[in-house]
Formats: sequence, C-alpha cells, structure tokens
Amino acid sequence: MRPPPRSLPPLDASALDRLALRYVERYATTRAKLASYLARKIRARGWDGDPADPHALAERMAALGYIDDLGFGEARAAALARRGLGRHRVTGALLQAGLTRDDAETLAPAIAARALDAALAFARRRRIGPFGTEIADRERRQKQLSAMIRAGHDMALARAIVCMAPGDDPNAHFDT
Repeated sequence: MRPPPRSLPPLDASALDRLALRYVERYATTRAKLASYLARKIRARGWDGDPADPHALAERMAALGYIDDLGFGEARAAALARRGLGRHRVTGALLQAGLTRDDAETLAPAIAARALDAALAFARRRRIGPFGTEIADRERRQKQLSAMIRAGHDMALARAIVCMAPGDDPNAHFDT
C-alpha cells in the first residue's frame, strides 16, 4: 500500500521565479508558453502572497535574454521544414507555440525560401512523385496530393511534385 502523495506548499514569488528559471534553462520556449506553464503551476499548487502575474515574469525573462521568441521561431520553422512540412503548417505551429503574428510575418520569407526543400523532403519520405517506385494511377495521385496539401504545401508545388514520374530529377524540374 502506498502512502498518500504529499501536498506541495503554495507558490510564492521566489518559488515562481525558480520555476520560470528552471523551465527556460531546460526548454526552448516563447513568452506565451512560459506564461501558460506558470499559470498552470499556480492553479495546481495555489498562491501565497500578492497576486501573481505570469505574463510579467515571462516578459522579465525575455528582457534578461532567457527567452527569444524570434530565435525560437526560426529554429522551430527550420526543424519543421526538415520534417517536410509546408508553409501553412509551419506558420500554424508557430502561432500555436505563442509567436505573435508580427514575428510569424518576419519569419515568412525564410519559410518561403525553404518551401521547395520541405516539399521534396515530404515527397521523399512518402515516396511521392520522383521518389516513388512506379507511376501512380489517378486515385493514388489524388491521395498523394491531398497528403501534401494537409502537410501545408501550396497546391501548385504539390501538384508539380505529384505529377513527376519516378526517377525524374526534381532539381532539373524546379531549377534549383
């Protein structure tokens, strides 16, 4: 038989600072994600003292240089592009992670520059178009096109890749 779990004491300002520091040292994060984490901890453990402001603490961590929303966005966008996700999915993931629309728009040119490489990475992983083993019939091409669209790629780029024959050189086709 297990003993009952011990109850943790309510948080105070110094404990919240320690939680914030520990979180930013362990994880790449945004201001919004840190504030959400701190608010969740306050709800779970309670609060002792003057009212807490997780957003102000997140802003202070950013001012100290512990959080860089734009740097986080650049790294996340590059990682998602390497996985083969397109512009729409990458932008959605950045907004979901707490980046502002302005930061997402700042990163848009870099995301657009990686669009072809991301689409080809997705096609390679899924064996679509030039990376397939045989010419796909109409129904199969439609499913491949749908998969590329769901991955966030633009329709014209996805269609061009799906319509390529197995073994075609994508670099010659897109003039990279």
